[in-house]
Amino acid sequence: MWVVRLAQDPELVGLNLFWRSSWCAGNMAEDPVNVNEYQELARQALPKMYYDFYAGGAEDQHTLKENMEAFRRITFRPRILRDVSKINLSTTILGYNVSAPIMIAPTAFHKLAHPEGEVATARAAAASNVIMILSYVSMCTVEEVASSCNAIRFFQIYVYKRRDVTAQLVQRAERSGYKAIVLTVDVPRLGRREPDIKNKMIAPQLKNFEGLLATQVVSDEGSNLQAFAASTIDASLSWKDIGWLRSITKLPILIKGVLTHEDAIKAVEAGAAGIVVSNHGARQLDYSPATISVLEEVVHAVKGKVPVFVDGGVRRGTDVFKALALGAQAVLIGRPVVYGLAVKGETGVRRVTEMLKDELELTMALSGCPTLKDITRGHVITDPERLHSSL
Repeated sequence: MWVVRLAQDPELVGLNLFWRSSWCAGNMAEDPVNVNEYQELARQALPKMYYDFYAGGAEDQHTLKENMEAFRRITFRPRILRDVSKINLSTTILGYNVSAPIMIAPTAFHKLAHPEGEVATARAAAASNVIMILSYVSMCTVEEVASSCNAIRFFQIYVYKRRDVTAQLVQRAERSGYKAIVLTVDVPRLGRREPDIKNKMIAPQLKNFEGLLATQVVSDEGSNLQAFAASTIDASLSWKDIGWLRSITKLPILIKGVLTHEDAIKAVEAGAAGIVVSNHGARQLDYSPATISVLEEVVHAVKGKVPVFVDGGVRRGTDVFKALALGAQAVLIGRPVVYGLAVKGETGVRRVTEMLKDELELTMALSGCPTLKDITRGHVITDPERLHSSL
């Protein structure tokens, strides 16, 4: 009963997380020195149901492991005797100036990690001058996050069976100053996330949907998240519907969930302003490819017509560098942000982003790249290249 009450009562969530986070902080021998160390601290700080929700993937979790392992198989070709006395990480994303090619990916239910929820995440993003993409299932409203700080924000959505719900959310985001819409397209059905089924994960109340639709769905078996998704998300969504979405907003639309060159070409033809190479954090179709392994395929397909971004498995500044070398304009980070939030709130999220920026800066210096434009395909070696050279 305690777990069920905890999931349904925000005050209990806040008190429990405060106690566990305080315990975690008091038991740390020293502060984390890299992003990976935040994961274990988050596991200690969070109730098992919530940690499993954030950390888990689909079915055998093969793709979850592969997202990170694929980065590790890429190695460097550093260049020497370059002037790297000054390193510049800054760039532009859809015309907006940011401090680094790093964005905060849309992830759900931040108040399950920290009482301040997405507001704390937004403030950390603003302090680090990186773009936050707010999830449609945020526990703080679109308006609350917008008013919390002055920053560049995008808004992520699905298309629902009730198109008026999608339209109202998009219009609220546009009125609140969000600068782009990120349409997630890889969820005609929710992937089989077995930890959530075992834990009978309960969807919390979502303030964005108040007055629009009910988020409390009764399910006798497994996760009620799956029941909620099945009852609301439009499984008939197809390429022709991108035109409908473009017709209801002036904001640019990024399509998130592309893994093949065929779909990349269709996304450009449909009018996408950008593409996010994503397998949904390995939470949808297990044994789909690691995102970094198909990034180049997508980049080559779009031929520079739109920017390409990538998420999934980024844990080091070296990973950011590898993604840029393979053609991404920026990376999205998801789980590390939630882990930082669970451990130290706003400060933890900011520390996670700053760690990645610091590591990227060091990688650029040691590779002979004073600016992002100096990072080229020639700076990395992939598995297929090694195999080809050995034949």
